[in-house]
Amino acid sequence: MSSVQANQYDRSVDQLSAKNFRRLSAFVNSYSGIKMPPGKQTMLEGRLRRRLRATGFASLDAYCAYLFDNGGLEMEAVALIDAVTTNKTDFFREPKHFEYLQKYALPNLVRNGRTSLRLWSAACSVGAEPYTLAMIMADFAGQSRPLDYFILATDLSTDVLAAARKGIYPSGMLAPVPDDYMQRFVRRSSDPSSNLLRVSSALRSKVGFARLNFMDDAYPIGEPVDIIFCRNVLIYFDKPTQAKVLGRLCDCLAPGGYLFIGHSESITGFNLPVRTVANTIFQRV
Repeated sequence: MSSVQANQYDRSVDQLSAKNFRRLSAFVNSYSGIKMPPGKQTMLEGRLRRRLRATGFASLDAYCAYLFDNGGLEMEAVALIDAVTTNKTDFFREPKHFEYLQKYALPNLVRNGRTSLRLWSAACSVGAEPYTLAMIMADFAGQSRPLDYFILATDLSTDVLAAARKGIYPSGMLAPVPDDYMQRFVRRSSDPSSNLLRVSSALRSKVGFARLNFMDDAYPIGEPVDIIFCRNVLIYFDKPTQAKVLGRLCDCLAPGGYLFIGHSESITGFNLPVRTVANTIFQRV
């Protein structure tokens, strides 16, 4: 990479040329499916400034020259995508989904003879969603007949996966977790001044993390899963990409299994082998 050091970074040249914005937006879209229209240029510039400090390039255009003109894209692709992806997440986000899971989906699956369940958090970010699922599964398994379960958690970003594996969060982020779950599934630091909490090792053992790109032709997740959470991701894709991703997700869903998407998302207009059972919740037929 460039020999220019981070302390030479010049904020007067931290804007992208029109050409380089087009090149970057085309790459991000082809690699990840994420739309990057002109209105996103300021956001993209802000996200990439971290890469300037990390790589030592003096300007965003110099960074782009390395990527597109000097063969650096292959080496830098993962870090570039990590920098530009959005990773908004919360514990118990969109709680109606988790209520339906507890009251209807899980009991229905068990009544139909399931003794082992596989769940997939298909855009897990830093882990709040899969650990929320793990809390609910641990609680449900303790109340029902013997039930084994495992949660696969995937994301495109290697940075968020590394954070998710640790399961360490500021206390404020865990505020939505019910008190009884906090007592059972969350551990406090031995340092009384620390603001950090950690998901228990027993719960972490029930979640496996892996990198997955929704743009891949197939999703290598093994046997079909019983429950898929893929929420607030489709909104970043155009309609043809949404159709492809949803079709592949359904291919991974076992008959009778459930698909949860974000409350602001829809499958209207897509020919999918699912029926609506609740708002933004679907069952494989």
